[in-house]
Amino acid sequence: MMSRIRYAALGCLLILSTAQPSFAGSVYDYTLPSINGGTLNLAAFKGQAVLVVNTASQCGFTPQYDGLQSLWETYKDRGLVVLGVPSNDFGGQEPGSRAEIKEFCSVNFDVDFPMSDKVVVRGDNAHPLYQWLAATLGASSRPRWNFYKYLIDANGQPVAYFSSMTRPQSSKITKAVEAALPR
Repeated sequence: MMSRIRYAALGCLLILSTAQPSFAGSVYDYTLPSINGGTLNLAAFKGQAVLVVNTASQCGFTPQYDGLQSLWETYKDRGLVVLGVPSNDFGGQEPGSRAEIKEFCSVNFDVDFPMSDKVVVRGDNAHPLYQWLAATLGASSRPRWNFYKYLIDANGQPVAYFSSMTRPQSSKITKAVEAALPR
């Protein structure tokens, strides 16, 4: 009898030790440090579609800021938020401070869409938002470079992701955005 209890206890411990971490129910449950200081509460975007993009200022894909700004200007009145998330994870291509990043984006690309402060987007220390995206969309959705894009629908659920190679104004993204906008 005692050995059965031990085996049952060991089995429970094994199950608990391999359990996945629990995640929030929607993107609106997350916060990011804001590029303006303070906290960027994603609940502020409730009911809107959100395109989350990990960005970098010294990357070959940096010109995509133009396309992201254009996408933002085209769809913001219809319920799309473009959210830039600077990261230094890939090639050290975002070494600046939040003030330097903000100035770079403003001066070079007239960016006025919301942006976070720099965060980690990959690995064990990835920001919880990026851990949730990978858990929800699958491990293959983890960003492999700067300017990976994640589309969240108006219910706060991730519906698609796009590689760095996919330009913000591509038909692939614009069709997905159209489908994700609030009705």
